[in-house]
Order: sequence, then structure tokens, then C-alpha cells
Amino acid sequence: MRKAVAYYRVSTERQGHSGLGLEAQKKSVTDFIKVNDYLLDKEFIEIESGKKASRPILAKALRRCKATNATLLIAKLDRLARNVKFISTLMESRVDFKAVDNPYAEDLIIHIMAAFAQHERVQISKRTTAALRAAKARGVKLGKHGRDVLSKKNHREADCFAEKMKPIIEQIQTNGIRTIRGITGELNRLKVTTYRNKKWHPNTVHNLIKRIKRLNIKN
Repeated sequence: MRKAVAYYRVSTERQGHSGLGLEAQKKSVTDFIKVNDYLLDKEFIEIESGKKASRPILAKALRRCKATNATLLIAKLDRLARNVKFISTLMESRVDFKAVDNPYAEDLIIHIMAAFAQHERVQISKRTTAALRAAKARGVKLGKHGRDVLSKKNHREADCFAEKMKPIIEQIQTNGIRTIRGITGELNRLKVTTYRNKKWHPNTVHNLIKRIKRLNIKN
């Protein structure tokens, strides 16, 4: 039986403590281990932005892999980094690693996936910059005050969306589906999209239900 070391990365301290994102990563890796005859040797969790190449916990995971001749398992390639150079460096470390969402990808495919992830990060940055410029053009003061204004606006819009989603969530729960993962699957099956017209994930459903509960208490 082959040994495996699992590496999980979350972007914020809040996600690290709450398990948001982390739970889904662990499930992906655990499911992969069960059907591929691996023995989990050790798990490493890092709280760090995907933009940063400095990963002390990842370095420990790699050292563990070398010491035990284990394979490094990650849930998705972008959990390592959205940076082609970083991925290239990892590939040259001589540690066998697999992204369980595409475990049979060869080096060229991994480079392509990393390039797309890096491109996505750049596009997110551009969209954020464009949004700030548009806000400034409308007379919104940037800096701390500007952030506060945009934050309040986003908060109000999120509350309105939660109010619209409330009867849908309640109907799903009435039908006997009460777990976060179950509700996520049902929303996607019904083709109900998120506020940004994307698929639902357990963390977005978790946040939505928390917001609905908070609005119920307030009302």
C-alpha cells in the first residue's frame, strides 16, 4: 500500500477555524485514498493566500514525503498556487504529487492547468481594480471610507438575495434535505445559481443559511 501525505490550504484564518473549504478538500482526498489503495500518513493544513509562494507548512509536507517516500495529495491544483513558476518549482522538487481532481494529468497538463489558474487570478485582480475605478468615478471615496461604503452596499445586496433565497431553502428543507452538502446538490440540480450566477458550493450554502438565520432573528 502506497503512503500519502495530504496538504490542504485555506486562504483565511476564518476559513481555517470554521472548516469552510477545508471540509470539501478533506472529503476529496479521503475519497481518492479509499479507491486508490493509499495509506494516509499525515495531514498538513496551511492558512495562506494562493498568491504567496512562501509556504512553510507545504515545505514540511514535502520533507515528510521525501522522508517516507510518500505521495503528496491535494484536492485541487489551485489549492497549491495560481502561479506557474511555483508549480514548476514543486514539480522539480522530485516529490510525487497528485491533484485528486485530475490525478492522471501529466506534466504538460499540469502546466496548462496552472497557467489557467494564474490567468484567473490576474483576471480577478483586473476586475477588482476596474470596480474600484468605477466606484471612484461615481464619487465614492476610496481608502477606508470607500471600503466601508462598498462593504455596506455589498452587505445590503447580500441580505436582499438571502431574502429571495429563503423560501427556496425552506422548501428544500421541508422536502427532507437538511445537510449543507445535500442542499448544495439540490440547488445545483434545480439550476438555481448564486448571486453571481455561479454553481453552489458547501461554503456558499453555509454562508447563505447563516445570513438567513441572522435576518430571521433581526426581523
